[in-house]
Amino acid sequence: MEEDEEEFDDWVPCETEGRFRDRKPQYINRKRVTVEWNKYNSMHYSDDNPPPKTVQGYKFNIFYPDLYDKQKTPQYFLEATESPDYCIIKFKAGPPYKDIAYKIQRREWDFTGKSGFESIFHKGILQLYFNFKKPKFRIWYISLYH
Repeated sequence: MEEDEEEFDDWVPCETEGRFRDRKPQYINRKRVTVEWNKYNSMHYSDDNPPPKTVQGYKFNIFYPDLYDKQKTPQYFLEATESPDYCIIKFKAGPPYKDIAYKIQRREWDFTGKSGFESIFHKGILQLYFNFKKPKFRIWYISLYH
């Protein structure tokens, strides 16, 4: 685990259809958290009293070694919740595995390659890594003197 990562196990029970789905897949999940030193936080916090950590992204590693149909790639879906701040990401692979779901923050994903977005299924391991877009704050100054 890297310095800016924490374990993530905020899974949500979900209903699966079919009689063969009886195994929960193994997983190693992380969330990337950092302290943002933007202008507001720099003025209101210090090194002794840092601002709260914020989630910058997630890393999901889900293991499906015994899939019946090895040609079929597991998929993930986003579902809305009652809260506008959170959503549910649901992973579906097929027999013999149950569907699993996690509650994550609802923010816009950064899909550019340099930001670290990755979605790969190789050798029975689904890897989904993504970061959120960073908000860009602009302060517009109105000049009184032209």
